[in-house]
Amino acid sequence: MSRQVLTAMLTEMQVWLNESEKQQLYQELLAYFGLIGATDECQALETAWKDPYNKQEIEKFVNAWLRRKQRKKETIAGVV
Repeated sequence: MSRQVLTAMLTEMQVWLNESEKQQLYQELLAYFGLIGATDECQALETAWKDPYNKQEIEKFVNAWLRRKQRKKETIAGVV
């Protein structure tokens, strides 16, 4: 279920990631928003996504995560 919630969120944001990237983003997202160890992490994330303020904060986090990932790729490509 947690994958479905994240996939739905990313689809709504029009963000396409492979499975390993989704897993990494999911773990970082849960850690950043303090949802690790919640009784039902998936439900907590889904509820947060439905709240307008939290949705905006999640979108900011995902966009920042994507920018960091892109910069890291550019740095690695520049080294080679």
